[in-house]
Amino acid sequence: MADSAAALLLAPGDSVGIALQPLKPGETRLGVVIAEPVPAGHKFALRAHNAGDPIIKYGQVMGEATFAIAPGQHVHVQNVGMSAPGRTSGQSGRLPEPPDRRSFLGFPRSDGRAGTRNFIGIIASVNCSSTVCNAIAREANARLLPEFPNIDGFVPIVHDQGCGIATAGEGFALLVRVLKGYRDHPNFGGVLLVGLGCEVNQLTLYHRDDETRQRHSSFNIQEVGGSAEAVRCALERLRPIAARANIDRRRSLPVSDLVLGMQCGGSDGFSGITANPALGVASDLLVAAGGTSILSETPEIYGAEHLLIARASAGDGERLQQMIRWWEEYTRGNGASLDNNPSPGNKRGGITTILEKSLGAVAKAGFAPVSAVHGYADPIRGPGLVYMDSPGYDPVAATGQVAAGANVIAFTTGRGSCFGSHPVPSLKLASNSALWRAMQDDMDINCGKVAEGQVSLQEMGAEIYHKILDTASGERSKSEIFGYGDAEFVPWRIGAVL
Repeated sequence: MADSAAALLLAPGDSVGIALQPLKPGETRLGVVIAEPVPAGHKFALRAHNAGDPIIKYGQVMGEATFAIAPGQHVHVQNVGMSAPGRTSGQSGRLPEPPDRRSFLGFPRSDGRAGTRNFIGIIASVNCSSTVCNAIAREANARLLPEFPNIDGFVPIVHDQGCGIATAGEGFALLVRVLKGYRDHPNFGGVLLVGLGCEVNQLTLYHRDDETRQRHSSFNIQEVGGSAEAVRCALERLRPIAARANIDRRRSLPVSDLVLGMQCGGSDGFSGITANPALGVASDLLVAAGGTSILSETPEIYGAEHLLIARASAGDGERLQQMIRWWEEYTRGNGASLDNNPSPGNKRGGITTILEKSLGAVAKAGFAPVSAVHGYADPIRGPGLVYMDSPGYDPVAATGQVAAGANVIAFTTGRGSCFGSHPVPSLKLASNSALWRAMQDDMDINCGKVAEGQVSLQEMGAEIYHKILDTASGERSKSEIFGYGDAEFVPWRIGAVL
């Protein structure tokens, strides 16, 4: 709820409001009289707090009062400290009423999933075949695509791994899981896998023997006569695959077939109060309609993980806690730390505690119960809000989400991250209107309207929800129009390069 363009309530039940511009004593905002100056981006009390009472923002506990706080007072480091670990507001695990719109136009696949695009993938098993895969995609788009108008394009999926790696290691297992996830992705109407021939990551790991084999083919460059001959061989093999995929047509499908990957990058002071919570509203609407949303980036939920654990089953909660412990050890072993207190700049912008900072990222998940917790790139088949482990580095996190089954991505940004992810359309959500005006060729939605009092978070979330469905139905995103996606496939690399 916005009070003109001056103040914002992020979630029902919050005990603080957000000043969107400097507030002066005597003003009435969100039903309370401002008692003292409140800088823009900072919090003010909506009700009286005694010492020890929880401070609730985003519908969650972000700290506790260290002194009595009267309605209208500035709420910040002078009267707020960290709350006890695991303390929650008791408002998690709820969903809105399902939206009226519960269908989109997608491509039904034989495994029961749905595609939002109908690409053909040219997948490299190893870095050594990446240049050839790029050449194959260029030639196929120039020579074959005009013959098959119902195909969205031939896209190369290339990377820098596949050899010089121990086959028994976790890193190799992750690479295989990611590549299999892309091989089977519903946004691919067909796939050609290309290896060199002598690499560790052999094509035999990816052979298909089921009914999809007519849409899949593979070969090694060394076995067909070299690079130029590999391109000629590829075009021959791609023609029947393309003919098969060209038969595919969009049909009306339920929203339960949508799997949304949620990302944030290049965040600013508005991300946590406009774009992220608005995406949380859209995520809740999607889940209420039977769809799936994926939250990831474990290092960026650190300090707020107990809020997700409180929304999960005991088993999934323990698994998420184990992931946090793994990351603590992983970063410690590499001379780093997950525990970052708010910087002076964060505090000047109104961030009071590390929990509040993490809540800005977790806000993308809305208030739905956590239905499952998965490892990186694990196949996701069940509905609901799902957590998937990943680094905070956006291309790596998004690659894992796509491999897990995401067929559309929503990416919030305040500074202007430029991103797209083949074969999945990526929507960019600007947290502020200045970014929207400066980078309209990259941004799909302006969430800065929330800060300007033009729309509520609920209205903004509904707009995002409908944009997700429109994009899933074939409307091209800004990143697709520009041509992003060829260089954004980045599997998580763990372990030694041998």
